[in-house]
Amino acid sequence: MKEIIDGFVNMVVSTLIEIGPFGGIILIMLESIFPVLPLSVFITLNMVSYGSLLGFIISWVSTIIGCSISFFLFRYLFSEKLYKFIKSKDNEKLENTMKRISHIELSNLVILMAMPFTPAFLVNIASGLSKISYKKFFISLFIGKAVMIYFWGYIGTTLLESITDIDVIIKLVLMIVITHFISKFVQKKLKVN
Repeated sequence: MKEIIDGFVNMVVSTLIEIGPFGGIILIMLESIFPVLPLSVFITLNMVSYGSLLGFIISWVSTIIGCSISFFLFRYLFSEKLYKFIKSKDNEKLENTMKRISHIELSNLVILMAMPFTPAFLVNIASGLSKISYKKFFISLFIGKAVMIYFWGYIGTTLLESITDIDVIIKLVLMIVITHFISKFVQKKLKVN
């Protein structure tokens, strides 16, 4: 079984190397829009194919682009319809939910983006439908997705072993705490609410 998996991984890595970074970019962007695709596998393949640094950069930039596309699709195709629906139905609960999402603090949005198990497509959709500024969304992506990409790249194919490793958990918690403080600093400096 190990030989079959190794053969498959080698075939995919060889194909990605032949195609070049564009193949890795497309994979990650597609996952940002279609959540059924396995992001952790794509990040791992990028890092194995292009090395840790270039694989990280490709995955990080691609995720930012893919999430931004998703954000804008929902912002410009569905947001206005949602708010018309809320007003027509006088749905106070949905209106309050959208207000809370619209006023989420930058640091909380960054933490949501940084968490490896947060369903990114839901965050993209909720952000696109809400009145969150793209500036706040982008800053959150820029800071938070770096941690998430690092996590999935680090975990790679040994997800189960790594999750039970206390060192990995401590590093992840430290990275999330540091990310929180960075986002608070950026929030104050750029005056983003």
